[in-house]
Amino acid sequence: MKQNIDLGLLIFRLILGFTMLLHGIAKITGGIGGIEHMLGEHGLPGFIGYGVYIGEIVAPLLLIVGFKTRLSAAVFAFNCVVALLLAHAGDIFALGKYGGWAIELLALYIFGSLALAFTGGGKYSLDSKLKKR
Repeated sequence: MKQNIDLGLLIFRLILGFTMLLHGIAKITGGIGGIEHMLGEHGLPGFIGYGVYIGEIVAPLLLIVGFKTRLSAAVFAFNCVVALLLAHAGDIFALGKYGGWAIELLALYIFGSLALAFTGGGKYSLDSKLKKR
């Protein structure tokens, strides 16, 4: 069977970006009050919460089109690590209701975006098209 790593990277970028973008859209429609509150509980200023728009909207959109893929993926991973530490630190060693890792979605986001930070977006990305110029 012929391998097509670039097609795999495209699919991976699309699903990673799209599923996180939905979280970002929820922040646009519902606001970031909950995030600001969590930041305050940790002694951090609430305005830092606006960074969620970069991590959950800008970075996913850039991943989807494959522009500045490595940087976008690193920002995406950082955003997820911050979410993990602020909202889910107590769940790192916990199982969910149905036996899965309690933070499995965040883990997939973190490690998936780290994988893209190392691989780049592949030939079906805007990065690749701009590089050829």
